[in-house]
Amino acid sequence: MTTTARPSVLESAETLPVDVTSFVGRRQQLTDTKRLLATSRIVTLTGPGGVGKTRLAAHVAAGVRRDFRDGVRFVELAELHDASLLTHTVAQQLGLHDQPSRTTIDVIIEHLGSRELLLTLDNCEHLVGDCAVFVDALVRACPRVRILATSRQSLGVYGETTLVVPPLPVPAPDDALSPDALTQHDAVRLFVDRAGAVLPGFELRGQNGPAVARLCRALDGIPLAIELAAVWLRALSLGQIEERLAERFSLLNVSPRSAPPRQRTLQALIDWSHDLCSPSERRLWARASVFSGSFDLAGIEYVGAFDGMSREEIPGLVLSLADKSILIRDEHDGHVRHRMLETVREYGLARLVAAEEDATARRRHHDWYARMVERFQADWMGPGQEDWILRLRREHANLREAFAFSLAQRDDGVAALRLADRLGTYLGVQGFNSVTRQWLDQALAASPGPSPERASALRRCGWVALLQGDLDGARERLDEAAELAGRLGLATESAYVTLVEGMRAASLDDMEQAAALTGEAMAGLRAGHDVSGVILATSVHGLILGHGGERERGLDLLQESLAVTARRGEAIWRSWALLALSFLEFDHDLAHAEAAVRESLNLRRRVSAKFLMAFAFEILAWTSVRQERHVRAATLFGAATAMWQAVGTSPDFFRLVGAAHQRHSATVRAALGDQRHDAAFRRGRALPEQAAIDYALDAASPADGQTRSSDEESPLTPRESEIAELVCEGLTNREIAARLVIAPRTAEGHVQRILAKLGFTSRAQVAAWYVNRLLIRERRTPADADGDARRAGQRDTG
Repeated sequence: MTTTARPSVLESAETLPVDVTSFVGRRQQLTDTKRLLATSRIVTLTGPGGVGKTRLAAHVAAGVRRDFRDGVRFVELAELHDASLLTHTVAQQLGLHDQPSRTTIDVIIEHLGSRELLLTLDNCEHLVGDCAVFVDALVRACPRVRILATSRQSLGVYGETTLVVPPLPVPAPDDALSPDALTQHDAVRLFVDRAGAVLPGFELRGQNGPAVARLCRALDGIPLAIELAAVWLRALSLGQIEERLAERFSLLNVSPRSAPPRQRTLQALIDWSHDLCSPSERRLWARASVFSGSFDLAGIEYVGAFDGMSREEIPGLVLSLADKSILIRDEHDGHVRHRMLETVREYGLARLVAAEEDATARRRHHDWYARMVERFQADWMGPGQEDWILRLRREHANLREAFAFSLAQRDDGVAALRLADRLGTYLGVQGFNSVTRQWLDQALAASPGPSPERASALRRCGWVALLQGDLDGARERLDEAAELAGRLGLATESAYVTLVEGMRAASLDDMEQAAALTGEAMAGLRAGHDVSGVILATSVHGLILGHGGERERGLDLLQESLAVTARRGEAIWRSWALLALSFLEFDHDLAHAEAAVRESLNLRRRVSAKFLMAFAFEILAWTSVRQERHVRAATLFGAATAMWQAVGTSPDFFRLVGAAHQRHSATVRAALGDQRHDAAFRRGRALPEQAAIDYALDAASPADGQTRSSDEESPLTPRESEIAELVCEGLTNREIAARLVIAPRTAEGHVQRILAKLGFTSRAQVAAWYVNRLLIRERRTPADADGDARRAGQRDTG
């Protein structure tokens, strides 16, 4: 066996199978891959088809070729379908010829035995077993050879390190949509780059930015899908492409003729993955596609276990599908979940329908989540409340799917009512009032017959209408609920209806009627031993009595509610009772009122109860007015307004709260003047939720009892302080760079130094710290406070 004159060194990027000069993004994956190659002899890039593994590997190879004395070699295996030719293909790329008296692997080992070389094996998934044997033999015999492989499945070789290549980052639905903000996301940058090649002169502008963002999200950030979509700009507008994505497999079928067959259409791309799966894996892939968003192991064990597939075999199949990049593993706060890219999920759904298993799978999916909601309702009033809220938040997309399924079932008219009503507690805590009312209205329309579920849903719908300021809508629903509960003899439900009617009376400023109704409701709920209802009714009745002149009686009832919630380890109704206590104490013991609202806010650090949070920010703003801390008050009014709007309500919908809001807000505006007030208000309104909580709590009572009193004590340089202010405004690194006319990388470096100096881990903490410094300055002297507020106003309006 002899070698040809073909060089073994990869001399330039031109010899790579892809154009690395057009590489977009992937900075973190580039860095991670190079780092892993420095410490591991076998690195495998895994990920779903079309995600860009080949392009990343080629870019890495081009970047490290000078680190290897004998260079790098890139071996493409996608079109190799005969596993027996694997070693021959590698030998050919190394410039080696067959020698009849020796095996090809021996010839390769002899050739590479003393060489220092990076061998890249691209697309190993369909030959994974043979590739594993080849790689294992090579690294054992050739101590200076390293392997970089790409595969939808790991090789499973001893010493292998895998790196999952994720889809490109896409803008979230609530992200800023300015061109500068959107180009922070690699998926958008790739689309703009490819669109410019197809349609010269294409640029990202304010008008087309939202459509580009939606398109990239719909395509899961998969580079191949984005490139295939960009090709259609020759014939279609962005809006037309977006409209046709419902039929993405037929739309995304145009690609360069030079592309490998598996990458010429989206259908072919996923067909390739499907062919690599076993029959059982294919069936579970299809059944798992009924999940929306993500799912946990217990969920897929229940939903997938039917018609010949046992629950016991599902964990192994999940592991295998994750290894083959069909499922993507996510872990947050110790909870492991799996999800599919939407394109992969739609493919699975089509297979599920073709197998005529979709009805069974969807029914089992619905039943799993209906039972979950029943368990949530049963366990709600206890120490697991926070965990339940977080769990349902993770399952929100699946709960929506389960509700949609229940609406379509005509054989069980109350199923949708039951699910929507039970979910009302969770949705209300999260502030999803519009969603709650929409689901309840849909369920009520689908099940018009008399039932206990309908009475409960009508009452809850009336309560949500009240929160939204729709007093007439609330009256209509409550009247029907009262009549139906009375006709069916539902004593506890009648008491709940009376409680909401009492709240409606309070909204109309009829405090005498409100006191009578809430007192009647409290007695009825106690008679029915409904713990949750008793706590709520006792708190509401105590608040109304206390406001109406019976302060001591009101405080006693609130303390009673707090005692019950403390014994049960409950947090949500305890938070409400603390806010009611704070409201009653506000004109009598300001320190006690502030302590109560701060405790309430602390209870919701992890559970985002926006409605209660809005009340907390509101009362803390009033407290700051009383303390003549006007910049802080205006900032908190801004944060409260953001929360009120997030839940679709207003303090003016509640007469007790609205009157105090108007009075204190007017005082702040008069003290600061319009420009200074509006600057602080806008800053508070723009604070991220966690930053607003941090600001409200830390500023109200610093943990260490110390506050810095001047700019000289700040650890930041003037430039870093300027950038901290822009972080507070919610600007991204790229937007900061554009504002200050500096490089994005320079802005990123400044932000990292700010985080390090302040000992923070998030931009939200920086924002809260910056707003707190405005408060610190205000505390020095009235003259200093005026100057600081004036400068803040000038910066904000500039």
